[in-house]
Amino acid sequence: MLPTSIKILLVEDDELFRLGLHVRLQQETGLEIIAEAEDGETAIELIKQNPVDVVLLDVGLPGIGGIEACRQIKQQNPNLPVLVLTSHSQKPLITRLIEAGAQGYCLKGIAAEKLVLALRSVAAGASWWDETATKEIRSSLELGLYQSDSENISKPANPLTQREQEILSLLAAGKTNQQIALALYITPGTVRVHVHAILHKLEVSDRAQAVVVALQKGLIKSDSKLE
Repeated sequence: MLPTSIKILLVEDDELFRLGLHVRLQQETGLEIIAEAEDGETAIELIKQNPVDVVLLDVGLPGIGGIEACRQIKQQNPNLPVLVLTSHSQKPLITRLIEAGAQGYCLKGIAAEKLVLALRSVAAGASWWDETATKEIRSSLELGLYQSDSENISKPANPLTQREQEILSLLAAGKTNQQIALALYITPGTVRVHVHAILHKLEVSDRAQAVVVALQKGLIKSDSKLE
């Protein structure tokens, strides 16, 4: 369930843009900006001092930068969702954001209603990738750039690779990305990439739907659990 009020840490070095975001988001019922930072180092310290539900993070920050800030935030707080808001959309950036642990990505200029929906989505545990990022992720998946186990050629009846089936079985068992990574001896970033592949192949928008569809199609067994 969503908390009664989603507590947001706003990390943005452009003072005017940050002020505009603050004013707009504070107008929304159930959203609360509890702290602001102009750089990644300050953001990391603020998270230690404040109960935060989601981090809204710019990429082009001074100091360690937004990507490294995201990586450190996720290392210290694996379950704290990070939503990236940036003016850049290059494919290498999107790849690095996924690897750093970001739950979502929006381009600056996004409609306010969509940004609010994205914040609520990632706070609820879902991912939110805008259309540009989603196209890049799908394109890379089709090229096999993210496929760490390309030797697993799936049968036509089952679009998932063996690794994806393993991960989906663990999702069905209620495991987190961190737990799946430990169980399969891979990184959480690799797990996240596989989860994106699963969602795209099954044409669903979140993990719960993926599990339901997989069970309905018999892609995984209802009692399948990996030790």
